[in-house]
Amino acid sequence: MNLPGRVQIVEMGPRDGLQNEQQPISVQQRIELVNRLSATGLRRIEAGSFVSPKWVPQMAASDEVFTGIQRADGVRYSALTPNMKGYEGARAAGAEEVAVFGAASEAFTRKNINCSIAESLERFEPVVAAARADGIPVRGYVSCVLGCPYEGEVSAGKVALVAEALHNMGCYEVSLGDTIGVGTPEKAKAMIEEVGLLVPLEKLAVHFHDTYGQALANIYAALQLGVSVVDSAVAGLGGCPYAKGASGNVASEDVVYMLQGMGIETGVDLDKLIETGNFIAQTLGRPSNSRVALARS
Repeated sequence: MNLPGRVQIVEMGPRDGLQNEQQPISVQQRIELVNRLSATGLRRIEAGSFVSPKWVPQMAASDEVFTGIQRADGVRYSALTPNMKGYEGARAAGAEEVAVFGAASEAFTRKNINCSIAESLERFEPVVAAARADGIPVRGYVSCVLGCPYEGEVSAGKVALVAEALHNMGCYEVSLGDTIGVGTPEKAKAMIEEVGLLVPLEKLAVHFHDTYGQALANIYAALQLGVSVVDSAVAGLGGCPYAKGASGNVASEDVVYMLQGMGIETGVDLDKLIETGNFIAQTLGRPSNSRVALARS
């Protein structure tokens, strides 16, 4: 079995994690979270989102977060930018990478942004073109790759077509997201294999939510296929908005512990990561969702 020797962790806590937390959090606390994450050895941190605060109030003032953080050498700070206005805001605030966000489910796309998948992809084209002209790398997300809260099963072929469209548009990496966390390892493998027919495996990342406790098993399945980029969130931040009481993102601490135990390099200091997770959990007034943090407490 050819497991990768090194895996890049893309830390989603400050964006995908916090945007799904109910507890309000200040700009200063968001800045401190990013600064602490920067000191753990992580090299990629999604620090905010330039979307309307009307839709995602937790991501308001992301420009202040980007201008307030202490940037560490070798760390890339990225932002979610769904449209040109968001892209311009992210660039002005000094984002070093941007991301666009599509879905493999027509129902999910219609419910979320009131258009078809094809129309949503068209909206991203000017963002990707502007970013490429500015020399800014663009990442693409595909959500609902293993299931949708509205239409249930999502075909792997559909996922592959959306991933291919983002890749062809100019996204240097496409992250495959199990938004509602329903996937299991063999389904995850089959989906990634299908996408790999249209997009090179080295251009793919995985983003598993832990709603049903399957995220680590699914990550392991992805590693077996050669995927070497994994999205996660410190302290398992971000509940699943489609499953009441369910956990959201897989905890970065748990991913790093598993990878280290397999002899796979991450460059991340697990103790510092646990401390950072405990900090943000205490800030939110709840325990960490990381099993490793709980076991080490």
